[in-house]
Amino acid sequence: MKTPAWLRMVAATVLAMGALAPPQALAQMPGRFYWKPLSGANAVPVIFNSISGNTNPFDPSHMVMPDATLDTNMAMVGYARVFDLADRAAMAAIILQMGNISGGVAGVTETSRGFGDPMLEFTYNLIGPKAQKNIPDVQRYQPGFSLDLLIDVVLPIGEYDSSQQVNLGQNRWYTRIGAPIVWQLGDWVPGRRTTLEFLPVVWLFGDNNDFTGKKLKTDPMFQLDAHLTRDFTQSLWGGLDFTYYKGGGSTINGVAGGDLNNVGVGLTLGYTINDNLSMTVGYKTTLNDSKPTDVRMDAFMFTLVYGWHPLIEGMKRLKSE
Repeated sequence: MKTPAWLRMVAATVLAMGALAPPQALAQMPGRFYWKPLSGANAVPVIFNSISGNTNPFDPSHMVMPDATLDTNMAMVGYARVFDLADRAAMAAIILQMGNISGGVAGVTETSRGFGDPMLEFTYNLIGPKAQKNIPDVQRYQPGFSLDLLIDVVLPIGEYDSSQQVNLGQNRWYTRIGAPIVWQLGDWVPGRRTTLEFLPVVWLFGDNNDFTGKKLKTDPMFQLDAHLTRDFTQSLWGGLDFTYYKGGGSTINGVAGGDLNNVGVGLTLGYTINDNLSMTVGYKTTLNDSKPTDVRMDAFMFTLVYGWHPLIEGMKRLKSE
């Protein structure tokens, strides 16, 4: 393999950790988020979401407000680092949320702006190839069937006003435990790669003891994300996205609401601009949302991700001299 070609291939692995999109936006991560890059890779995303519907996108429990019409602008910045732990790939990430949300809730207009709850994420590979520690590892790498352990923790320190229902912060702890799966279909050749990906998770929510002066409790919620992704060229790929969520019933001062039983679908396009910069655009919407108690949400997402690796940057400098 000629030097320019393999250098581009190795550099592209730095961006393989996807867009670091937050789980709140339709509660769905984009395809290719859990691909494994070279250990030591770093990424910083800048993400914008424009979302409308009858539920608060900053709240992953998606508690339905039947008569609400909410418009949300959500911006995020994050940092992720991939490393090897006991010869297995691991990733740690943090995402900071900010933005504004406004709309009518029970005949009253509510508005919230500022910072949301930050999220911490850790993943660890359990089944699949060992961590990529050097360039030969990257050149030989094929995911085959890969399964990870995922743990998210969200810190309740975002903007919160107990006098209204719509807030960026949620005034409670919550966590997500899941098992990301990447299943390689066919050859692992840039420009021809195809994957089928699944992310089954369980959300666990703490109590909000001051939800407009009442106590809000939320049952555990099961969620399944699925993606079919395909390379169109070495730089351009597309994905079909599917989300299903079940459970998560809310109880306010002992009065129980209904459980979720909803489906979302979407399309994602990703493009590698250069060795360090990639972008994705996506649209997601809910189906079976005709009843007032169903989740109704439409979301447009645009993301830029800057990634780098000290080893690759050093090679690029040597090549330019």
